[in-house]
Amino acid sequence: MSYPSNHPPNRDGDAAAGIEVTPEFERFTQRNDIFTRAFWDPTVRSKQTDAFFASYRMEATPRRGDGFTQRDFALRNASWLISDLISDRGGDSGMREGFQAPIVNDTPVAPMQHAVEDPSRMASEIKRIAKFFGADLCGITDMDDRWLYATRVDTRDYAEAPNDLPDGMTSVIVMGHQMEEELVATYPSALAGAATGREYSHEAAVVMQLAAYIRNLGYEATASMNDTGLVIPYAIKAGLGEYARNQMVITPEFGPRLRFSKIFTNLPLTHDTPEPLGVRAFCDICTKCADACPVKALPYGPPETTDAPSAIKGVRKWTSDAEKCFGFWAKLSSDCAICMRVCPFNRDFAKWQHRLWLRLALSPWRKLALWLDRNRGQRRKPADWWSPKKT
Repeated sequence: MSYPSNHPPNRDGDAAAGIEVTPEFERFTQRNDIFTRAFWDPTVRSKQTDAFFASYRMEATPRRGDGFTQRDFALRNASWLISDLISDRGGDSGMREGFQAPIVNDTPVAPMQHAVEDPSRMASEIKRIAKFFGADLCGITDMDDRWLYATRVDTRDYAEAPNDLPDGMTSVIVMGHQMEEELVATYPSALAGAATGREYSHEAAVVMQLAAYIRNLGYEATASMNDTGLVIPYAIKAGLGEYARNQMVITPEFGPRLRFSKIFTNLPLTHDTPEPLGVRAFCDICTKCADACPVKALPYGPPETTDAPSAIKGVRKWTSDAEKCFGFWAKLSSDCAICMRVCPFNRDFAKWQHRLWLRLALSPWRKLALWLDRNRGQRRKPADWWSPKKT
C-alpha cells in the first residue's frame, strides 16, 4: 500500500481528539527519530550513545551507585529479552521487527473468512481478547494514514525503505500496557528501566497473539510496536487518553504509566470516539515535568509547531528537545522518565482518593488539585525496591 507524502490538514475527529494539524503538515520519516539518528547522524552519535546501546548487552560496566549496579542493569536487560528476540530475528534483512519494521506474520491468513455481521459486537470481542492476552487497555480507531511513517529504516545501512502494509487496512487496534508503579518511582535508574523493558516484552507477546487471532479469522492483521507509524495519535483517536506536556498520553486508568502497541487490520470493527476530559487545561497550568527535567528538554508555554528534525512537522503540540533528552539518557546508560514519575496523573486510580483527585483535576478546580499534588512524585531509592517488604 502506498501513501502520499502529505495529507490534507482537515480530518473528522481531530477536534475531539485535541489534534491540531496545520497546512504545513508532513508525515514523519522514521530515519529521523532520535534513536535511529544515534546510529547515523554525527550530531547525535557519540561515545556516550554507543555506550548506552552497549549497556543493554551488558558490555558497559556499571559505573554508579544505587540504581545503577550490575543487578539493576541485569534486571533491566532481562526484562527486554522477549522484545529483543523478536526485534533481532530480522536483522540480516534490515528489518528490526517492532522498532524499524512491523512484526512479520508468524501465521497465515486463514482461507475461510469468519462472517462479521455486527462490527460493534466484533469490536467488543477484540477488546475482550486483547485483555485476555494481557493488554490493560484497548481502543479502536480508523486507519489514518497521516500517522504512518513516510518511510521506514533499513537497519543494515540506515537508509530509507518502503513502509508497506497490505491493501485495504481500515482500522487500528491500540493497546495499552501498564508499567509497574513502584519501579517507575525509582526513575532515573537502570532499575526503573525494567518497567519499560518488561512492558515491551509483554506487548510483543500480546500484539502478536491478537494479530494471529485475527488472521485465524481470515483477515489481515499486522502487529506493530514502535514501527510503521506514530502510536500516540492513534491512541488518542482511539479514546484511550489525552496528550500532555510531558509528551505522553494521560489515561484515566493509569495516568501516563503505559506503553502502547497497535495492530493494523481490515477486520470490520466500529471505532471509538475520543472524549477530551480536561488534561490539556490541567497541563496549561502545570509545569512539574518541565521543572523536573534535568536538561530542560520539555517545553513551557502553549503548544507550538516546530521544525526540529526529530519532531513531526505541522502539528501544533508540546514537543520535547529530543537531542537534549536522549543526551541525558546516554549519560545515564539508561532511559529517563522523571517526567512520568513527577506527573500529577501518575497515580493508582483504583484507589478512591486518587479517583476523587482526578475528578478535581479535570474540573474548574484544577488549581486546587495541582496544589494538593505539590509534595508528590519524589524519587524512591532503588535499594528500597530490592529490600524485602516487612510483613
